[in-house]
Amino acid sequence: MALAKIRGDNRRRKSALFLICCGWAGVFPHLLEPARNLFPAITLAFLLGGYGLRVVLRDRRENYQLKNDEIFTDKEYFEKLPTVDVLVAARDEENVIEGLVSRLLSIEYPEQKISIWIIDDGSQDRTPILLNKLSKKFPSIHIHSRKRFSGGGKSGALNSVLKVINGEWLFILDADAQLQKDILLRGITLALKGGWSAIQLRKAVVNCKQNKLASFQAMEMAMDAVIQRGRLASGGVAELRGNGQLINRKILDSCGGFNEQTITDDLDLSFRFLLTRASIGIMWDPPVQEEAVGSISALFRQRQRWAEGGLQRFFDYWPLLTSKGLNNINRLDLACFFLLQYALPIVSFIDVILSVVIGQIPLYWPLSISAFSVSGLAYWKGCNRKSEGPELPAGNIINILGALIYLSHWFIVIPYVAFKMSIYPKKLVWVKTNHIGV
Repeated sequence: MALAKIRGDNRRRKSALFLICCGWAGVFPHLLEPARNLFPAITLAFLLGGYGLRVVLRDRRENYQLKNDEIFTDKEYFEKLPTVDVLVAARDEENVIEGLVSRLLSIEYPEQKISIWIIDDGSQDRTPILLNKLSKKFPSIHIHSRKRFSGGGKSGALNSVLKVINGEWLFILDADAQLQKDILLRGITLALKGGWSAIQLRKAVVNCKQNKLASFQAMEMAMDAVIQRGRLASGGVAELRGNGQLINRKILDSCGGFNEQTITDDLDLSFRFLLTRASIGIMWDPPVQEEAVGSISALFRQRQRWAEGGLQRFFDYWPLLTSKGLNNINRLDLACFFLLQYALPIVSFIDVILSVVIGQIPLYWPLSISAFSVSGLAYWKGCNRKSEGPELPAGNIINILGALIYLSHWFIVIPYVAFKMSIYPKKLVWVKTNHIGV
């Protein structure tokens, strides 16, 4: 099965089957006698929680980081650096586009080896006007425009510019990205020294002090980086996160480019890299900074898109993920985190609903407590680690408890999205996150 030909057929059938399996798992313990009805949850808590704990403990500050003497600045090293195309897909980004251009122009990298491209993806606000002025003022900024309904979402926008660029590496950023001047030089150096096919920079929240919701998102991103690095250190799978992706162009071409049949290009590309045995590294410092969403409604819109794209890639690639192309550790890692991220919220949701109906206590509480405990430890490690970029919220017990309560929104989002996917036909709607400029 060719990677480029996967289109997500039978999505409703796959989603319905997934829901039925999760539903049966949620009901099954309630059919057992009281002396044994906690056995399934305790067993899964030991297996899945144990693996999650191992992952978090395997993360170390020094993992996948450059030492000070490994950041080369001599002339000979600069001459050997690969060429890089910096790509930003922008749609209706008038609030942030000028600041973005200023930051892109300040990136420290040999001038003859870097090319900056901004893709105006059918903007209907002042973005095209601003880009036109900026391109006249700064000739090194290349503008590539396409019509509003050209199709393919962000993937389509990125694919459209691949035809006219020829850099050896791609540095993909979101329009609200804020970054340190030496971030590209350090990322490329890590990629070359580590033999990585891609590097994902840790994501940090630039407006984390705006409100508690933004603060919890900052903690969530630190937690995610800890878990990603721990999975990698355990021989598992690391994933791209959209903003702050450094990608080898040759490997991307071998994967068929960006998949225009998905609403989460980063998660889909992560699986494509995995299936071609291309390695993704995770860089803690320096981070790429971005805006957190500022309201509950915006958060749920964003998380619904992430949940749908995350589930879609498993449905699309599952035959290949279970093939002999992956090693046993990769398959174990994928299975554990699929169950924790996607199955557990649905199973727990059904368990709670059934418990309320029949007047019993939920029976999956040992597994849920195990999963939240692992997340709490990852929060603590991430927030108490020295880091560049915006100051992370303190990893104290109050903040961690609040962040765990915030994390429970996935127990609503995942069941809702899975149910919707099982009812409605696949409809690709790319809903962008609005950026206000901070």
